[in-house]
Amino acid sequence: GTRWTAVAHIITAVIGAGVLSLAWAGERSHKAGGVLVQANLFGTAIAYTITSATSIRAIRESNCYHKEGHQAPCNSYGDGYNMLAFGVVQVVMSQIPDFHNMEWLSILAAIMSFAYAVIGFGLGFAKVIENGEIKGSMTGVPAANTADKIWLAFQAIGDIAFAYPYSLILLEIQDTLKSPPAENKTMKKASVTAIFITTFFYLACGCFGYAAFGVATPGNLLSGFGFYEPYWLIDFANACVLLHLVGAYQMYAQPVFAYAEAWFTTNFPDSKLVNKHYNLSLPSSKHVITVTALRLCFRTAYVAVSTAIAMSFPYFNQILGVLGGLNFWPLSIYFPVEMYLVQRRIGAWTKEWVLLRAFSLGCLIVSILALMGSIQGLFSAKFG
Repeated sequence: GTRWTAVAHIITAVIGAGVLSLAWAGERSHKAGGVLVQANLFGTAIAYTITSATSIRAIRESNCYHKEGHQAPCNSYGDGYNMLAFGVVQVVMSQIPDFHNMEWLSILAAIMSFAYAVIGFGLGFAKVIENGEIKGSMTGVPAANTADKIWLAFQAIGDIAFAYPYSLILLEIQDTLKSPPAENKTMKKASVTAIFITTFFYLACGCFGYAAFGVATPGNLLSGFGFYEPYWLIDFANACVLLHLVGAYQMYAQPVFAYAEAWFTTNFPDSKLVNKHYNLSLPSSKHVITVTALRLCFRTAYVAVSTAIAMSFPYFNQILGVLGGLNFWPLSIYFPVEMYLVQRRIGAWTKEWVLLRAFSLGCLIVSILALMGSIQGLFSAKFG
């Protein structure tokens, strides 16, 4: 039903991710929120490109070890060509008409999310049993000095913040719901269900992954199981990750495409570059795709730039931390708090007003620290 379709949307966003308009908080907040949302959607495209490369590499290494033996130099595979391949796929998929209306895509992506999350949880649990002990410690990854330890802690906070992304597409999800029942009621039930499910999988995979590998826990849990045995299960899980990311990339990119193309159409109504349509026949098919020069160029450039940045900074944890630090407070804390205060007409310096503002200020400090730690980690990885 409608509720479970919404759950699928949210799980897709939260796991690779009444609702109020930002207009509640005023026109400036509305515009600022729009800019931040668009920027984070682009950043997510970069993160997904990096993630896809690690899954492709895991599949290649898994099959290499299985075929050539555990002494083979299979860990020499790079990620550059993997990112290029993912980028080429996204260039093609970006031109598919009405991609944003494909309900089956979110359902498929949610199924893929369940599949690889369950496999990661199961393999982590099995690894702990095999080890006969719980690795890792309460102090976490060791560092050369206290300063490095603090930077790593801040970066970890950014990674955690990135794991709360569905605020980016919450309005998009609500806009696709049918009514009756009222959209806000459906979204409330769907959000509670989806957040409960994804929180369980986050904690299960995170805790058992750390218990299995300790300080050697990889960014992609599915790439850390020794010589990737059983190889077929590792291959299947990483294939699920790839399928999820292919669809999720488009789910985050389509709002950017729609916004940019609508802006150009409105501001340049007489431009042939923007408004002249061309029919392209697909090879060995009767299907025809209608495109404009703007659509072809902008979407291709969007994918190309996100791929180029991912190849320049292929550091999974650090990139996630930067994105989390940048967007967690304004999109997930500040705007929702401000909208709540305005909608409920909560007076200044009342008990509820003080608590909400204190909560927002605390999260701002956490986000700043997370951003600082992640940027430091990113530059250390790039130039250190």
